Amino acid sequence: MDGFTNKIIEGDCIDILGKAKEPFADLIFADPPFNIGYKYDKYHDKKEKEHYIDWTKKWMTACYNVLKPTGSFYIAIGDDYAANIRIIGEELGMFARNWIIWHYTFGQQTKDKFARAHTHIFYFVKDKKNFTFNDWAIRTPSDRQLIYNDKRANSVGKNPDDVWNCYSRVCGTFKERQGWHPCQMPELLLARIIAASSNPGDCVLDPFIGSGTTAAVAVKYGRKFFGTDISKTYVENATKRIQQLNKRSKNAYNAFNEMELDEIKRLFVEMGIDKTRLIENKKLLDIFTKQFSIRMNDSKTYDTEKIALVIKDFAESKK
Repeated sequence: MDGFTNKIIEGDCIDILGKAKEPFADLIFADPPFNIGYKYDKYHDKKEKEHYIDWTKKWMTACYNVLKPTGSFYIAIGDDYAANIRIIGEELGMFARNWIIWHYTFGQQTKDKFARAHTHIFYFVKDKKNFTFNDWAIRTPSDRQLIYNDKRANSVGKNPDDVWNCYSRVCGTFKERQGWHPCQMPELLLARIIAASSNPGDCVLDPFIGSGTTAAVAVKYGRKFFGTDISKTYVENATKRIQQLNKRSKNAYNAFNEMELDEIKRLFVEMGIDKTRLIENKKLLDIFTKQFSIRMNDSKTYDTEKIALVIKDFAESKK
């Protein structure tokens, strides 16, 4: 497994993963080319349909072979080949737990049809009875807690549904944007997946590492990572991104580590409450702090005022 730990390797994922002697990945996230004409550094994103489907079967098989028996496999894909991904997953023997719709703002504008503003994310597991799913790490306060003060509300919050509409696409003006890659997943979306379907010390694999987001989030969350990409430029830049992240031993908020900061931001985005209303309403801020503590899965006491400061700064940086 050492050859597949905390590395990003240049090359074809099918060939590289085929060299693994045993399954090593606890979680796989794949965001392959959608075959719709994106301008990547090296890959030509407009293949014949039959060729693309055959290639999809091959890389999914290579990933399946290195996925541990208790592992989870998430795949992001566009409309044109979503059904094929679903069928191939079943043919490989995987169990589909969710067909998630990621609905985002800043959709791809069109002139002669409705604008495309969503991506499909399939969530597969190898064993439908034995897998990792940390519900406490992704729960959010319910309306019964936030609005109605209903005593029937579950005190640990509710599980999110299968339509994810709180994460925007990463646009050119966003702080996390890596300008050298044309298609980048938001870190907070990957954080939800990694928090839910892996544990500290687990290995997270991304066969199309691209901008390096999966590896970056894995590092923040105390996971190992492994990635591949056919582009030398993407591999070099993604590796630099991880190296820079590892050097960030301190941040502006001494009260929180990098994972805690991201979790505050993710919970704020997922709750969808106006910054001012949340910060100035003690009840809402207390609920937020309690939910954050649940997500951290520890007995540590968190300072609501310091959490409010992070929320304020993050919300203002998104304007």
